[in-house]
Amino acid sequence: MLNNDRLLIQILLLALFGACLWVLAPFFSALFWAAVLAFASWPLMRLLSKALDGRETLAAVLLTGGWMILVAVPLVWLGFNLADHIRDATELFKDVQVGGLPAPPAWLVGLPIIGDNLEQLWQRVDREGAELFASVKPYLGQVGNWLLARSAQIGGGVLELALSLVLVFFFYRDGPRMAAFVHSLLERLIGDRAGHYTELVAGTVQRVVNGVIGTAAAQALLALIGFWIAGVPGALVLGIVTFIFSLIPMGPPLVWIPATAWLVSKGEYGSAVFLGIWGMFIISGVDNVLKPYLISRGGNLPLVVVLLGVFGGILAFGFMGLFLGPTLLAIAFSLLGDWVKGEPQKLNAPAPEKTEG
Repeated sequence: MLNNDRLLIQILLLALFGACLWVLAPFFSALFWAAVLAFASWPLMRLLSKALDGRETLAAVLLTGGWMILVAVPLVWLGFNLADHIRDATELFKDVQVGGLPAPPAWLVGLPIIGDNLEQLWQRVDREGAELFASVKPYLGQVGNWLLARSAQIGGGVLELALSLVLVFFFYRDGPRMAAFVHSLLERLIGDRAGHYTELVAGTVQRVVNGVIGTAAAQALLALIGFWIAGVPGALVLGIVTFIFSLIPMGPPLVWIPATAWLVSKGEYGSAVFLGIWGMFIISGVDNVLKPYLISRGGNLPLVVVLLGVFGGILAFGFMGLFLGPTLLAIAFSLLGDWVKGEPQKLNAPAPEKTEG
């Protein structure tokens, strides 16, 4: 017989749970990134707490402040430099519009077979520059609106990042209690296998974090070498910016492509060609090799499952899918493995005969 009181309590609990999710929905992304950052840097939090004689709150404050300085300073510097580059690009656009293109470089004209054709194409573009600017002028307003929308998205992302840096303090301070609470919930749901799935999720997220951070560090180092060889000023700062941009998909080209364009504007065509090739095949190319290797290293999951989780997760959930995708596939893969190893249910087994007492 159905217990109406118990059913009513369950309905009320589900409604309460849904209302809580509704309240927290605007902060899901910030909470997610704060949790990932705290989890990835938890060994550092543990060492700092030990150095401070177990004062976890002070360690959380110091570590959170360190993250804010580490992230805020490059962002402020990037904002000022981006404004300067936009102003320089605007002036270059006006100079080309008024005075035309400069004379073609000697190395371009001297290329065998195609040098003369490239020179004629250069001169044709120079002659027809006014008509080209007039034809694209109606679209400049649309481009401005698109840039304005992207700027709004970037601004929202910066605010979300700032909120994540604030929330990470609470994950540092209350991390062990949160982990114990989640573990107790899993024990109520799946029993003895709770520890296995906790370790599975933790290991998968750790491998993805190692892959992302490791690949970003490698790309930053390669970018630093390329900028230094090409003679780009501020190579060290640009390397740090490359590390930050490597944390997002297709981020490094946002650094080395403007640097290549700057070399072209200065007439350093040889260095520009080198940096373009270095950026395309070395800086950006290492992402396709190193990241999957580091993510799949040390785990029991097949490499194809990890790759599908990473790239499919990005397509499905955005950048958060970089962590959600492989984690979801890892849990599903483990659940299917547990189900296959379990004893099959004997549906057609005859019922036991009753013995007469």
